[in-house]
Amino acid sequence: MCQQHSQNRDRKDNAQHAQGAQEAFPWELGVYDAHCHPTDTPASVSKISSMKARVLTIMATREQDQDLVAGTCVEYGVKNPELLKSGEGGETQRIVPAFGWHPWFSHQIYDDTTAAPSYDGTPEGKRAHYDAVLQPKPSSKDPAFSDGLPEPRALSALLEETRARLREHPYALVGEVGVDKAFRVPENWTADQEASRNQNLTPGSREGRLLSPHRVSMTHQTAILQAQLRLAGELGRAAHGALYEALAQTWKGHKKEVLSRREKNQIAMNAENFSSSDESEDDDAEVVSKAKAPAKSSTGHKITPMPFPPRICLHSYSGSVDFLKQYLHPSVPAKIFCSFSIVINWGQAGGGDKAEDVIRALPDNRILVESDLDAAGKDMDSDLEEVARKICEIKGWNLRQGVAQLAQNWHEFIFDD
Repeated sequence: MCQQHSQNRDRKDNAQHAQGAQEAFPWELGVYDAHCHPTDTPASVSKISSMKARVLTIMATREQDQDLVAGTCVEYGVKNPELLKSGEGGETQRIVPAFGWHPWFSHQIYDDTTAAPSYDGTPEGKRAHYDAVLQPKPSSKDPAFSDGLPEPRALSALLEETRARLREHPYALVGEVGVDKAFRVPENWTADQEASRNQNLTPGSREGRLLSPHRVSMTHQTAILQAQLRLAGELGRAAHGALYEALAQTWKGHKKEVLSRREKNQIAMNAENFSSSDESEDDDAEVVSKAKAPAKSSTGHKITPMPFPPRICLHSYSGSVDFLKQYLHPSVPAKIFCSFSIVINWGQAGGGDKAEDVIRALPDNRILVESDLDAAGKDMDSDLEEVARKICEIKGWNLRQGVAQLAQNWHEFIFDD
């Protein structure tokens, strides 16, 4: 999740100047932002219809923006994916929504699905909840800290709300979700800060507040993440942003069995000695893979419920090539994509080098572009063009080939085309 990345545009001005001397960018092929937050700046939403990007995948993150993201779909939601491919979506089919709770707000949720929920609805229970999920315990530092935090919300209720939104929006995904070990909860608002806050921004984010010493426990973050991943699997929706350990637990027992060449040859030899009856074919399928492929309905959009998402995008992936191998292992039963942004992957010293190594290692059909910006408009378009050009250069694609490939990848991630 990006906060107010658009405030410093010196680098962007230089990039736009450099792009002026380059090959014209083929916007007509379709450019798709896989991850952004324009509802953080509600006044910018009206600019979506005039953007060069064909579709924005808009992330919800917290209580205050779930309805805002849903509201943008009334005017701009994608209704017919086939029109997007031909560029006939017009000014209205410009958004695919994502609904979910970001780890930065996971402490505001209590898990009422356990035998002993951490919150009972009382002021004492509120303090007990935040003592249970934050480290160090607020009561050990400042007993008043928990009093200034939001009233905790029940996980079961949030899952039901998200389920309803996903059903209302058939192409929506689950996001932005994940875990963040480094995150610290911001200090509570003072009266003066709240009186002078920027009213043009959606409430709930940090907005320049100092950080407290309190981190959300990884156990709690993981529980909230896995509940949302299971919901995505239940409805057959893609998910945005996750961590391998948390993912691996959701697909336990569903991993594909990877056979050695010798084992494959043995299966082929044995197959010659049996008839091609339905029963024997089923037996062979069980040998080759422990994970039965989810079955699509006639609509192509419903699949057999699974405890994990069928498609997952690792947002602004900043890990190593070696760590990436865990996600791309043939035994992984989900399709894994990685998206890249200028503000995250090339926004810090040395980050670009790591991103370039990862992009080279990724299969061509598993790469997405994103802006991760908090306002729609020209800056978002500019970032998308810049990151697409970088990826094409790194992969050795000509520009038209690369932009077309990135568009195809987005369609596969969202619609499983």
